This record gives sequence, C-alpha cells and structure tokens, in this order.
Amino acid sequence: MTKPKILYIEDNADNRMLVRRVLEVEGYQVIEAGNSTAALDLLTAETPDLILMDINLPEVDGYTLTGQLRRRADLREVPIIALTAYALKGDRERALESGCDGYIQKPIDVDLLGEQIAAFLECKPGT
Repeated sequence: MTKPKILYIEDNADNRMLVRRVLEVEGYQVIEAGNSTAALDLLTAETPDLILMDINLPEVDGYTLTGQLRRRADLREVPIIALTAYALKGDRERALESGCDGYIQKPIDVDLLGEQIAAFLECKPGT
C-alpha cells in the first residue's frame, strides 16, 4: 500500500523538520515547500493526498495560495489544512473561507497530529 503523500508548505525550516518527523513516524510521505513558488513548482509534478498550509508565508500568503490551488481542477478534491500560529478570533473562519478544509493551530501537539491528519484524509472525497 502506498503511503499517503502530504505537501507541507511552510517557510520555517524547523517547523518543516518537526512536522516531517512526526508524520513520517505515522507512515506518511512528506514533501516540503518553503514558499508559494516552490509549492507551485512541486505541484506541477506531484499531486499530494493532503496539503498542510502555513498562513504566514513570504511572497504570497497562505489564504491567497489556497484560493489559487482551489481553482485548479487537479487539486479541488485534495484537502487543504491550515497549520498556523494565527489564533485570533476569526482566523479559523478566514482560513475556511479561503478554501481550507480544516485548521490546526500551532504549536502543534505531536501526540495528536497524526490522528488529525488521518481524520482529514478519511473525509477526503473518494476515500
């Protein structure tokens, strides 16, 4: 069985390393992008099973990038989950309005992250 592939778009290398380690232990394949340009380049060759989206990205923020990805036919069914330190009132709603399917607040709970990802993948259309 193929491991589910997760694209993590995050500009902070330490956060990428932590999430990658946690998810790889849980059996996921993780690919990474440090900004929107790198993410778009990766998505020309790869179609992940799920995208983790940091909101506070350089160049193009995660809200805008999510909207761009939602307009692509090949990514419409791929769950996009905001994984962000933005925790003010309305941030979760704004992430969902931009096209995210879910919201996970940083700092992440390493003991729960794998379960949270599994739950989002179970809700994916066609699974």
